[in-house]
Amino acid sequence: MLVRFWGTRGSIAKPGPSTVRYGGNTSCVELRSSGGTLVLLDCGTGAHGLGQALVTSGVSPLNGHILIGHTHWDHIQGFPFFAPLFIRGNEWHVYGPRGVGSSLRESLSGQMQSSYFPITLKELGATLHYHDLVEGTLEIGDIHVTTQYLHHPALTLGYRLEADGVTVVYSTDHEPHSTPRVAGSRAPPAGEDVRHARFLADADLVIHDAQYTTAEFSAKRGWGHSTAEYAVETAVSAGVRRLALFHHDPTRDDEAVDRIVAGARDLVARLGGDTEVFAAAEGQVLELNRKSAVTPLAESREETARMDPASILSHSSVLMAVADPRVARILGDAVTDDGLRLVRAQDGAAIPKLLRSERFSLVLLQQGLKDCDALQLCRSLRSDASAIDKDVPIVLVRTGESPAEQQREAEAGITDWLIWPFSEEYARARVRAWVLREACRWRNAPVPADEERRLRALQQTGLLDTEAEERFDRYTRIAAALFDVPIALVSLVDRDRQWFKSRMGMDVSETTRDKAFCAHVILDSDVMQVPDALVDDRFADNPLVTDEPRIRFYAGAPLSLGDGSAVGTLCVIDHRARNLDQDQLQLLSDLAKLVERELQTNPSAPMS
Repeated sequence: MLVRFWGTRGSIAKPGPSTVRYGGNTSCVELRSSGGTLVLLDCGTGAHGLGQALVTSGVSPLNGHILIGHTHWDHIQGFPFFAPLFIRGNEWHVYGPRGVGSSLRESLSGQMQSSYFPITLKELGATLHYHDLVEGTLEIGDIHVTTQYLHHPALTLGYRLEADGVTVVYSTDHEPHSTPRVAGSRAPPAGEDVRHARFLADADLVIHDAQYTTAEFSAKRGWGHSTAEYAVETAVSAGVRRLALFHHDPTRDDEAVDRIVAGARDLVARLGGDTEVFAAAEGQVLELNRKSAVTPLAESREETARMDPASILSHSSVLMAVADPRVARILGDAVTDDGLRLVRAQDGAAIPKLLRSERFSLVLLQQGLKDCDALQLCRSLRSDASAIDKDVPIVLVRTGESPAEQQREAEAGITDWLIWPFSEEYARARVRAWVLREACRWRNAPVPADEERRLRALQQTGLLDTEAEERFDRYTRIAAALFDVPIALVSLVDRDRQWFKSRMGMDVSETTRDKAFCAHVILDSDVMQVPDALVDDRFADNPLVTDEPRIRFYAGAPLSLGDGSAVGTLCVIDHRARNLDQDQLQLLSDLAKLVERELQTNPSAPMS
């Protein structure tokens, strides 16, 4: 894999006699695989020089991919000056995190309005494709890409690229989650910084934001950038082979960058590491060779990063239990401005009830709420699987940092912290990242409007937790044979679980409701078909898809009682993608009508 630096500066371009060696252009890195896939990492002012080099190379057509970390100006200013985009016949794919109020395409076109630029985006000659990304994985040619949110005031993605047996991580515009420690303290990463270290783990090359020093950080906190010391400590703890300090502060001349590199190398030695550290320089070329063994970050090669953030957020809810009215106002605006549903808890007693009434994508807590010990509440919620999914982030708002207290909070189940004071813009970016990160897994079904009536009707059938019966089993056998599937179920959707009255090809008797495909079916009167769960945003990362029984195809018909209450489904499942035609879907619906008759006969015998 070839890596070439075309722009290494942060915030604003600073070419001049004092920045000759490390360069003055803003972020742009060229990456090429041995298979010929061309990727640009960011499109700052360095993209101009790269574009000129590509155009004069004699290669035609010029096709490639641009991965943008976020749309702050220093990362996209070179986009209108990237010459290959003007040439008809070229084809380029542009990827980046979607600002929820505007798409990636709209963000890029903003700087090409007539007030700022003589040519509009639509006048570019090349064919352009735009891809809004969230956290997950995707394939770009022969390169496997993993995305992860970084800690920045704007929604920002880092990229981990694997090809040719080597791994490169691009992680710029990322602020430490906790206050940087005294350099060389040997304390391991904590909290969300552990997750960041895992993202870098075992990489051959990490290109990392190092705009500040630890001494400068306190005055710059909240601006969304790393210290060189943090980059080194994280890289050493993650077993990184080579670390390129990147996003150089525009106030630093070449000699100042030299001093930072010298300090970074000294820190590696004090930590007992063997990471090679250098400062990225314009024009620098690296040839990365295959390792003897490659350990990918994720085993799955199914794509999960291409999703519609606006759609995800419109289906997500946030529970806020915050005492301070100033904090509540800022967080409330940050949540609702992005189209998220906000639910406020006025006291501690209301929180467990609200959590059982619907599935939230994020919980925001603060000490001081009436009748609420936030840590005791968090422990209680984390110990009760029916109260909250283990992966839902619980974020604590606190004033100031305290490593000892935050360690106790983490042990209680707190996922992350918002350190007061903060701006609405900062809060919005953090809320987006937490919600979108959770939404990548799967989308849980809303609770039906008639939920309590439906649950009463289900209990009155007397079927829950009863022995298997031939009168139901015959229909799952028929369904399995009729549709040539390995799994057929009569599923009853209870408050917190789905329980299988009849199961052909399934070992377990129940699953939690948040994993249930059937919980989606009972929301409508029609048959629901999922031809390929791996490409369906509602189910792609559902554990029943990514793990056993590895659902790929699903079709379910609702089972309703005489009063119209939908209490479950007759469903069929396959391990391969399928697509039933209308006649087959009607047959499944007809079978379900026969099962409905059995639901309304005499209650079954309880299981012994």
